[in-house]
Amino acid sequence: MRRLLTSLRTPFGLAVLGCLALAGWAVLTGGAFDGPIARQVRAHSVYADAGTGLDAAAAERVIGNRRLVVVLLREGADLRAACGAVRGAADGTLVLVMSRETEGFDTYGCSRLAGHDDEHFGDAFVAETTIGDGIDPFADRPLDAVKVIAVNYDRLAKAGIVPAGARTISPSLPRYLIAAAAILAVLIGSAGLYLGARRAGRLAAGRRERRDAATDARTVLSAAMAAVAQRIIDADGRAKHHRRVAADYVKLMEEIAAADRRGEDDYSRFTERAERLAGRLRTPA
Repeated sequence: MRRLLTSLRTPFGLAVLGCLALAGWAVLTGGAFDGPIARQVRAHSVYADAGTGLDAAAAERVIGNRRLVVVLLREGADLRAACGAVRGAADGTLVLVMSRETEGFDTYGCSRLAGHDDEHFGDAFVAETTIGDGIDPFADRPLDAVKVIAVNYDRLAKAGIVPAGARTISPSLPRYLIAAAAILAVLIGSAGLYLGARRAGRLAAGRRERRDAATDARTVLSAAMAAVAQRIIDADGRAKHHRRVAADYVKLMEEIAAADRRGEDDYSRFTERAERLAGRLRTPA
């Protein structure tokens, strides 16, 4: 747990927490917990229960881009609860919830237009109580009832009681932020990969240069050691110091083998010692 808390205090941990907060905000405001009515009216202007006889697609064409939502429920449904269920999903619209009765419709209007709870309370009340006027004769023709509702909305808009502008449906702010974060993550990730690849390339090039230099140094050392060995053979023990040189040669070979096992790549000191051994064979010690 302590390690987890420590990691969360790092820039990466804070970024993860920020992304989780945005994701949670998007889930709450994007309708993840919406019921079927709210889920429908979040992006559409009509919801109709099965068996009500309303062609929802045709009704949407009638409503067009008006700031109007019509919800048709089965007979006996709780209209007030349905109006509360679309809170948030139908923001910026005038909502009419209705159900068929024995004669006509039972209706419940609720305004989700801006200012309906304060400075435009009066306009909201008028709109809620008049938007369903004149629809009772069309109880067996719900699509015609929707046409009357659309006409009522236009009358209210002409009187300045409801806005005449079109309804706009756009993703919630958290979704924009998550999209921006995703794009930023891709850009940062791409830049990180590019810089990492360049650094890896430089390291690989450096290792290759050191390996090539070590190979060259090893080749020079091998040539020097071969020259010493040949002179020892040519001397064939004719002088005592030649035997001492041979002993030093064997010791040098052991040190070179130990350096190879350690992975050393600097053989210059061994090459200098081999050259000195070769010089001792030319000049008696």
